[in-house]
Amino acid sequence: MRQAMRKLGLHRRSHSDLEDLARLVNPFTRGWINYYGSYCRSALYPVFKHLDRTLGRWATRKFKRFRGRFGKAMQWLRGIRQRQPALFAHWRMMSATAG
Repeated sequence: MRQAMRKLGLHRRSHSDLEDLARLVNPFTRGWINYYGSYCRSALYPVFKHLDRTLGRWATRKFKRFRGRFGKAMQWLRGIRQRQPALFAHWRMMSATAG
């Protein structure tokens, strides 16, 4: 799964916005959730945590205010996640299991 994410090169797509990345990634993540999630849902958590870190790397390249500030980029991403929990499929899954 991480190889598939690596092939997409999300962190290098600084010309795209977050919605474009969601449209690109969501079919993959929904498929992984449907297939692997029926067997062992908790095994997907490290993969999706890696995806969130990749999105943080994307933000550090996209926005000058986050260059060299990975923690701030992740904090910004958490804010987006709270405001738009349905943007990424894995955010929906993670919030459904938390509450």
